Amino acid sequence: MNSSSPVARSTTDLPVIRLKSDRTPGHPWVWSAQVNKPETRLPPGSVVDVVDAKNRFVGRGFWNGHARIALRLLTTNVNESIDADWIAARIERAVTLRRELLKLDSVTDAWRVVHSEGDGLSGLVVDRYNDILVIEYFAAGMWKFRDAIHAALLRQFPGARLYWFAETHVQKQESFDCRAMEAPTPVEVHEHGLRFHAAPGYGHKTGFFADQRENRQRFAELARGRRVLDLCCNAGGFAIHAAAGGASEAIGVDMDPGILEIARTNASANNLAVRFEQADIFDWLRQAVARGERYDAVILDPAKLTRDRTKVMDALKKYFAMNRLALDVIPPGGLLLTCSCTGLVSEADFLEMLRRVALNAGREIQILETRGAGADHPVRADVPESRYLKAVFCRID
Repeated sequence: MNSSSPVARSTTDLPVIRLKSDRTPGHPWVWSAQVNKPETRLPPGSVVDVVDAKNRFVGRGFWNGHARIALRLLTTNVNESIDADWIAARIERAVTLRRELLKLDSVTDAWRVVHSEGDGLSGLVVDRYNDILVIEYFAAGMWKFRDAIHAALLRQFPGARLYWFAETHVQKQESFDCRAMEAPTPVEVHEHGLRFHAAPGYGHKTGFFADQRENRQRFAELARGRRVLDLCCNAGGFAIHAAAGGASEAIGVDMDPGILEIARTNASANNLAVRFEQADIFDWLRQAVARGERYDAVILDPAKLTRDRTKVMDALKKYFAMNRLALDVIPPGGLLLTCSCTGLVSEADFLEMLRRVALNAGREIQILETRGAGADHPVRADVPESRYLKAVFCRID
């Protein structure tokens, strides 16, 4: 029996959290304002039963009275326990999806193993980089189950090196302490026959983002024979795929000199002649416009612009400015792949920004495809927030 039954009742000895409403939340996240706080203090990450205002069973999940997300619902099945076996079964399900249905091992050895809510494991993200599994904790409840998580992952990936971490702001919000580990030795990963450097644990210089895998391949197909400009290029993934796919020329621009060294190493590892330049993209584009340069296939893939809901308008203004300037180096008939990994910026708002760019520039922007992260980043229908990546393929006239 599950929560769809009006008479479902909890029969466990777990602490009970009561919602203020008699309506089903409709989302696995329940905010602190939606619940009646328990009379007895419960440690962050405690497994609890959740009932509605009429005392009907709603679900079972993690409680955290310190966090904005007070409840993370993990199951609506009254007969399902949240324990090490449950964790192992969910991880096995996630790996089976990627190996048996998506058949990712035939394409790459760098893929997302667990995508938090998308795999029913709220507060946990796991990425594979060859023999390294990078585990990121977002919730105190998942951190409490770390031994079970690590054991389950090693059953799926025997001999793998494990590296786990949690961002400082997450540890503070969720009230748990994840001590920093020594970063593993960097490793080479492979994608569609190309070689890339990955260095998990070295800050943002991981050198590889698997979420753009299919988008890199698609862009390379469209950019064949074209002059390519990769803005905010990071480790050069788009430029390198384009060069391997037959682009006439490929140039990457990024502010970070360290990541550009990795980009050059990646190009060299694939015997590709890609030029990388260290610069602020606004300054670089203005100088390119002044020189009259044109690029008939441009990628714009900046880092996340904000984590703060109050700063979304500022982020959209920055997206507008960089996309508007990029149009000035794209000739009629050129391509633009413009991306946003800012989860707080919705796809609708991002597309509206592009409409305003087109109006301001007096150019026509034809949207060919709007894509997201690869299928190893599944999105639950009731958690649209987890569809963070927007990749819009455009033709510019």
